[in-house]
Amino acid sequence: MNATATLHYIHDPLCGWCYAAAPLVAAARPLLPVQAHGGGLMTGPRRKPVTPELRNFVMPHDRRIAQASGQPFGEGYFEGLLRDPQAVFDSAPPISALLAADAQGGRGLDLLARMQRAHYVEGRRIAEPAVLAELAADIGLDRSAFESAYGDAAGAATEAHIAASRALLARVGGQGFPTMVLEQGGAMTLLDPMSFLGRPERWREQLSAAIEG
Repeated sequence: MNATATLHYIHDPLCGWCYAAAPLVAAARPLLPVQAHGGGLMTGPRRKPVTPELRNFVMPHDRRIAQASGQPFGEGYFEGLLRDPQAVFDSAPPISALLAADAQGGRGLDLLARMQRAHYVEGRRIAEPAVLAELAADIGLDRSAFESAYGDAAGAATEAHIAASRALLARVGGQGFPTMVLEQGGAMTLLDPMSFLGRPERWREQLSAAIEG
């Protein structure tokens, strides 16, 4: 691993195109440290209850994401979560969970991958703390320690993290989620991961060449 470079990953746990980019994140992690920055796509007034209108809006995008990336979407998501009138899409709780997992041995990206699968394949409510604690346990984190760390991260710490992530996005000239930036030698280089969707090995080759160069 090249410890002199860092890949900054500006994302949101409820961003479908970030789910599309998940294989690229996985391919990058053996090469260099990857630092995740949760952008808060659906927080505060942007939180969205699941309604028929929301389902009709997101499904064409999800179909396009699946076609472009090869990422799976499950019936638990399309016919379960997207038809659940009690569900709410809220990015803040899963971002708090990522901060809590990072506080437990840097496991945030591992939990992000588990949360994305839970959301888009299994159709689980990843805005609920109890579900997040179950997912943390799935990746081997101690549940009680995670719940304590989650309590510390929720609220002001999560809001500060989201604000810092959005400031970074503006500073590097990113256009939304996902945005990936390579930092090395004091320079920040905006990358184009979207052109590599479905081609993680090619992405890894390009990233490796950029690091070595």
